[in-house]
Amino acid sequence: MYFLTDVLIYLVVAILAVPISKKLGLGSVLGYLIAGVIIGPSVFKLQTDVDDILHFSELGVVFLLFIIGLELQPSRLWVLRKNVFGLGGLQVLGCGIALALLGIAFGLAPVPAIVAGFSLALSSTAFVMQLLAERNELARRYGRSAFSVLLFQDMAVIPMLALLPLLATSGDMQMNWTAIGLAVLAIAALVIGGRYALRPILRLVAGTDIHELLTAVSLAVVIGAAVLMYKVGLSMGLGAFIAGMLLADSEYRHQLESDIEPFKGLLLGLFFIAVGMSVNLGLLVEQGPAIVGCVIALMATKTLMVYWIGGFFALEKMERLRLGLLLSQGGEFAFVLLTTAVGASILEPSVSEFLIVVISLSMALTPLLMIAADKIDARSKAAAPAPVYDDIDEQDSEIILLSFGRFGQIIGRILASKGIPFTALESDPQQVELARKFGNKVHFGDARRLDLLRAAGAERAKFLVLAIEDVETSVTTAKIIRQHFPHLTILARSRNRVHSHRLMDLGIKSPVRDTLHSSLYMCRQLLEQLGFTPKQAEQTAKTFFEYDEEYMLQQSAIRQDESRLIETAREAADQLATLLRRDRENEEAETGSDKQPGDEVSQA
Repeated sequence: MYFLTDVLIYLVVAILAVPISKKLGLGSVLGYLIAGVIIGPSVFKLQTDVDDILHFSELGVVFLLFIIGLELQPSRLWVLRKNVFGLGGLQVLGCGIALALLGIAFGLAPVPAIVAGFSLALSSTAFVMQLLAERNELARRYGRSAFSVLLFQDMAVIPMLALLPLLATSGDMQMNWTAIGLAVLAIAALVIGGRYALRPILRLVAGTDIHELLTAVSLAVVIGAAVLMYKVGLSMGLGAFIAGMLLADSEYRHQLESDIEPFKGLLLGLFFIAVGMSVNLGLLVEQGPAIVGCVIALMATKTLMVYWIGGFFALEKMERLRLGLLLSQGGEFAFVLLTTAVGASILEPSVSEFLIVVISLSMALTPLLMIAADKIDARSKAAAPAPVYDDIDEQDSEIILLSFGRFGQIIGRILASKGIPFTALESDPQQVELARKFGNKVHFGDARRLDLLRAAGAERAKFLVLAIEDVETSVTTAKIIRQHFPHLTILARSRNRVHSHRLMDLGIKSPVRDTLHSSLYMCRQLLEQLGFTPKQAEQTAKTFFEYDEEYMLQQSAIRQDESRLIETAREAADQLATLLRRDRENEEAETGSDKQPGDEVSQA
């Protein structure tokens, strides 16, 4: 019963703290840390058995390392090799050495200073990736660079954890060859067993079609590999990571990842709660100035080091600053390394406790620093001179193409292959540069500027292709064109039905939705795979398209009335089903058959 009460406390406090933290833009990891502080010995004392909870929740880190191993395919590493091993390697080495020297300056002995320095050099994979996802910046250049650095850091944790027991057993400068031999044998057994035994076992279990049994095997693989490493004095995470890498190219990779993910998420959340519980607020009161000084030293050192290293990898100044601030905090693996170092008598418990407070505060400050970076970036952009758009000579082409992105490129390539002249405008300078590298003639300019449209020949052109992806920019541009160049025939691209309706309100007929035709094309392929003839599949797609276009016009007139919109949507579904059934009856009448291809599939 006490166990269930504890579980309830963890769940309730996480449910309350994490959404509030995310709402404030601080991320979920910080929410878990705050939850731990609240229920821990420093505040309400709802939970005091921190060590046991911390040891149990380390399984979350073990599962995280297993999933990292699953995702670490050799082909993926090769593509990212420059950033992973170059940028990532220099970041860990540079920050580790700099922080170790700071540790020695603060009075630590060389070995503890090195362990503490390289532990603090690691950033929080869970924290940073979550922050990037919430800010929708994973695809930005500095976001991809952050992922590469974190990937290297995650790999670097493994040798760091493996070396800690060896450092502990070499106090008299003699290597414990028995321990090393057992470690090598255990790793060899794991690699050989994983390569030749795991897949047949997984294949056998998968053949039973019992999903929970496969989940049990997934857990057994991770925990078994972790226990094996633990028994020979190495880290549990090392075993899980190796097991993951051995299965990275297997057909069961995605199944294993989906089975482990819920356990990883819950236990990792519990791990952060336990870390929060271990934060000694009394220590913050007693040694406040020293802790604040160490937090500033840690974050400043890592930010400056990453900013400097980023210059060797052609990152722009603002990208380097964002990357440095994003990676400036300590990470969850630092908690693991510090705890292991204390257990191996390399670090004093008081030093580990002090550094845990420093790391937790650095995590709390990272979202705030990223907000500050946003403001700095916004001010620099506001202060920067307006972009110098291309001078466009008056064009004689009858076609103007607005935007040369993934949609406009296809149209431009076809027109060019037919020898049909057109004038292309693109507002993204990087996209313009890329297009020009491939021999395309694209002008840098904002299509919303009337002078640029006139210079592009809008007054004499006949057709304008509106291929802009951003909805607001697209609609604003369409309004300007309709007002000043009403003679132009506009062919518009839209992202969705709402975008289409807004363009239709401006008199643009039949905007082309991004995914409509590709979806219909794939549906035709699927119907043919199910046994329908190409003619039948094409007729079905044609019927759907024609009816959907008609329905779009009907919807446009009532789209502000939600209840009426829902009602017509239901009516439209029934009418479409009737039309398709009528097509089928006509086909049966023509062929004299009462059996439709695909019936076998629907009956199966």
